[in-house]
Amino acid sequence: MSVQRQESRRAHVVLVMAHPAATSLTRSVTAAVVEALEALGHTAEVADLAAERFDPVFGPADHAAYAAGDPMPDDVLKEQRRIDGADHLVLVYPVYWWSMPALLKGWIDRVFVSGWAFAEDAEQGIVKKLGRLKVHLIALGGADSATYAKRGYRQAMQTQIEHGIFDFCGAPVVTSELMTMDRADSASLPLTAAQSIIRRLSP
Repeated sequence: MSVQRQESRRAHVVLVMAHPAATSLTRSVTAAVVEALEALGHTAEVADLAAERFDPVFGPADHAAYAAGDPMPDDVLKEQRRIDGADHLVLVYPVYWWSMPALLKGWIDRVFVSGWAFAEDAEQGIVKKLGRLKVHLIALGGADSATYAKRGYRQAMQTQIEHGIFDFCGAPVVTSELMTMDRADSASLPLTAAQSIIRRLSP
């Protein structure tokens, strides 16, 4: 794969992937993005949520950390440390029911919590704590673009994910791509996705 080089400081990128199949398009896209990043001298770390068996359920320990100030669960702290060390966060996921898979949503539910991703202040209101983190979203849709436009599904996804999650935490979404099957065939789509991120990559 050939991706044009650009002059920039090396960045560390964490890619979060949510798909259980070893031969999925999600994995192919993730691999293409990693290859493109490393070709430019950046470093990339993949969080394969399915392979790592990340538990997406916000359970009693998570609630106790939120409500009673108990220690955060170790697996959540691990993910937060991953992101703390990153300049960019890339989410690659298939679209399930006009949103992200439950595994990825559960990862966000447990990791992007009060005290780390944002804070609640009596005078200031919501304090956004992730302003330094640049976010890239690559959603892989099984329907064509007309279907997403027909009932406003694309806009609903943007409102829910870009504004409802990342803007709430202050993390700017600098890439937001919905890759539908009518935009690019499955063979060229990984490179298309990688180039989309590379164009917007700055430390």
